[in-house]
Amino acid sequence: MSEIAERIKDVIENEQVVLFMKGTPQFVMCGNSGRALEALRAAGAPVTAVDVLPDPSIRQELAGVAGWPTIPQVFVKGELVGGADITQELAETGELKRLLEEKLGAGYSDGASERVVDVLSAVS
Repeated sequence: MSEIAERIKDVIENEQVVLFMKGTPQFVMCGNSGRALEALRAAGAPVTAVDVLPDPSIRQELAGVAGWPTIPQVFVKGELVGGADITQELAETGELKRLLEEKLGAGYSDGASERVVDVLSAVS
């Protein structure tokens, strides 16, 4: 497994909610990434974002780790939830909040924040 794949796997396994997206929460570079982010925000999720645009190897390695070829990708407690359509649909039906509460606990949204992690460097 490559070093980037190891870092991707580490982020997925150690962060509560991870959004692999094009851009960052502050500068979204793709409509689908924006839709997934808005669904997570509406549900009050703490979001750790990973920008896949700086290097094509991030997307390649992520596809291998996750088994899902498209961006964005949302993970909750290490499990793939899906992309923008699935995340948005779950938010609209209330299932996203239920899933977050089930996986993260009842107070998951208390002090929820957004941060960006760079999988190309050792800094997280």
